[in-house]
Amino acid sequence: MQYVTLNNGVKMPQLGFGVYQIEKDECERCVLDAIETGYRHIDTAQAYNNEEEVGSAVIKSGIPRSEFFITSKIFVNNYGYEKAKKAIEISLERLKTDYIDLMLIHQPFGDYYGAWKAFEEMYEQGRLKAIGVSNFYPDRLVDLCCYSKIPPMVNQIETHPFNQQVEAQKWTEKYNVQIEAWAPFGQGRGEMFSNPAIAEIGKKYNKTVAQTILRWQLQRGIVVIPKSTHQERMKENFDVFDFELSAEDMAKMASLDKKQGFSQPPHNTPEAVEKFFRLSEARKNS
Repeated sequence: MQYVTLNNGVKMPQLGFGVYQIEKDECERCVLDAIETGYRHIDTAQAYNNEEEVGSAVIKSGIPRSEFFITSKIFVNNYGYEKAKKAIEISLERLKTDYIDLMLIHQPFGDYYGAWKAFEEMYEQGRLKAIGVSNFYPDRLVDLCCYSKIPPMVNQIETHPFNQQVEAQKWTEKYNVQIEAWAPFGQGRGEMFSNPAIAEIGKKYNKTVAQTILRWQLQRGIVVIPKSTHQERMKENFDVFDFELSAEDMAKMASLDKKQGFSQPPHNTPEAVEKFFRLSEARKNS
């Protein structure tokens, strides 16, 4: 396994297993399969409704908690200082752990500054080993870096061959924030898995399109968290440390950038603010 070192010195596995859209009734099994495959970095969120299953799988694996890197996220309805503190306690309870390796603010809307103060406090208490954000465009990220006592350590954003986040990566690097890719395969949209250019590159190394995409991300210094419910795919995604793309092939991959994200509406639009406000209100009332 390769690791990146966050700006606070914490080592984070560069390859993890994501559980977005994995239903509660199969999440524990999937995480156990991932752990058996070799994954030790597991990414979940309150909004995924499967933190409990992730926590159960980690315990059932019999592997010491210290060997895992667990990420979770709080959603917009739990922003604000007091609400965020309570939400973190709930995640700790659901995950059946006394600390979380990385906690993220899931969306850049609402009182995320109040939530960040709660993050800073619990980070200083050692209950959060690292803190960061998700879906923050460069302006919001830099704003938080400049005006916070403790700057973010990670920004998890949609990053894949068709949306390479080159400009965002420049800003994360300037402020020493680790970029992490959600949807490293673009959720399979845009015919990514059948892209002939990626397939041709992978063929040179006897690797699949998925493995080629993950290797390209790793060589860019990006943390990736592919998701699958099938163990054979988990194994395929894990088998990316025995080859390296040439500079020429990295350039070919770079040429595929369409600056096209599949998250709709984009997180820097008024429509996105309205969307997540409605989702937040719905979660308050559920």
